[in-house]
Amino acid sequence: MAAPQAQPRAGRYFLALLATLVILYALAFFTGTSHAPKLGLDLKGGTTVTLTAKTDTGAPPSKESLDKARQIISDRVNNTGVQSAEVVTEGDQHIVISAPGEDGEQVKNLAQTALLRFRPVTQVYPITPAAGAPITTTPPSPATSKGTPTTSPSPRGRPVPPALAPTTTPRPPTVPKPTPSVPGDASLYPGATPTQLTMLTALNCDKGAQQTSKPDQPIAACSKDKQFKYLLDKALFEGTEVATATAQGPDQNDARWRVSLELRSTGQTIWSTYTAANVGKQVAFTLDDKVVSAPAIQSAINGATQITGNFDQKSATDLADVLKYGALPLTFTQETAQTISPTLGTDQLKAGLLAGGIGLVLVVLYSLLYYRMLGFVTIASLVVSGLLTYGFLVVLGNQIGFALTLAGVAGFIVAVGITADSFVVFFERLKDEIREGRSARSAVPRAWVRARRTILSADAVSFLAAAILYYLAAGDVKGFAFTLGLSTVLDLVVVFLFTHPLIAVAARSRAFTSPRFSGLGAVRKKTLAPAGAASR
Repeated sequence: MAAPQAQPRAGRYFLALLATLVILYALAFFTGTSHAPKLGLDLKGGTTVTLTAKTDTGAPPSKESLDKARQIISDRVNNTGVQSAEVVTEGDQHIVISAPGEDGEQVKNLAQTALLRFRPVTQVYPITPAAGAPITTTPPSPATSKGTPTTSPSPRGRPVPPALAPTTTPRPPTVPKPTPSVPGDASLYPGATPTQLTMLTALNCDKGAQQTSKPDQPIAACSKDKQFKYLLDKALFEGTEVATATAQGPDQNDARWRVSLELRSTGQTIWSTYTAANVGKQVAFTLDDKVVSAPAIQSAINGATQITGNFDQKSATDLADVLKYGALPLTFTQETAQTISPTLGTDQLKAGLLAGGIGLVLVVLYSLLYYRMLGFVTIASLVVSGLLTYGFLVVLGNQIGFALTLAGVAGFIVAVGITADSFVVFFERLKDEIREGRSARSAVPRAWVRARRTILSADAVSFLAAAILYYLAAGDVKGFAFTLGLSTVLDLVVVFLFTHPLIAVAARSRAFTSPRFSGLGAVRKKTLAPAGAASR
């Protein structure tokens, strides 16, 4: 006798499901550093700040400007020493800053717009080397800044510092030669006034602490490469006066890379007056009170400013980006700012798991009381769904950094109802077929064809709602939408590859249709009773 067609088909389904689980858990345990789902800050403690970017016109910001803003804020976070912090973009106008631990207020301050300022250089001092190391006395090599760019070669064949510290120019500022001494000794900073000495000795370039200076006050600042300390005067103007900055490559007139800078009317007026009176002096471009470049003025500048030096394409582009986006041509508002203590995060995780457990228990009890033996099919299906969900959470956490939040847990809890609904649709359709007088074995394929349409339609609506919510929402709501959509997809996988074939196999068993063990047998008995009475 030939084997029933449903059995090998069920075997293929089970094999596909097993292969999926094997591949999934192989990725989870052999390609990542963690074997557990990554938890969001609201579950393990920390701070999350969601920023919304707006432009002057009210239109969404460009992807380029949003990415640059994210990079600048990310640099800010890294410079403060906050460990394991993340800065990511969400959608087309959101930036999310996440940091574990208790650095809440610090992270909230980092969400402020980055500050680009133009400050005159008063003096430059090399940072004192460690004990026993040679003392550097050469000042940072400034770029040149003028209307018609010219430059001189690096002196004595000395290598040029990387990125934003290009070649020297005529009339560089005089830098005092330091002598080894105890940090804080005035001999390290000759010529500094007591006030300036206090600022210089208090400045720790290695620590990377962020200053909160005011534009109308002199400051001490570190170079971006942490090799020099600068004394800087009051700011000439803010970075908001920068109209545009572009990196320009070699051409017929100039074989060097350079940066062209154009200012708005107010900034250009101040710039023209200052450059005319201070030829040969340096002006520092500071981003969040760190010197990213300090070019020397070669002549009065009444139009576009050309910044030249020993640039290559990358260093010229980097400087242009800092000048163009350093002040962030976007207005940021804090949409949400949430700080959760580790203890509260643990409590919330326990509460979420408890709520999910209660939901599962209720579904299981309902299935056992109403469907009897079919209830065990529901339980087995939920176990498979849990295995798939756990594996995907681990893989997504390792591969794309997806973190499970309290809102995400809520999405999974809601999805338990969606999954149970698929089982109910199939089981009720099966009972309808048996009421029409069919055997359980013949009723399964007929019920599946009809139930499948309903399940696909319901899950399509659920997934579409989750996708729209994910696209329009921000912050924690995105986590809810993501887990809801993921659970909906996994529901289809479980129903197609496990629940349906399992019932097809179980329908061959007499126990499956026994009134004692299954409600299906009772349905069939009630259906056949009237027909038996009429035959008498």
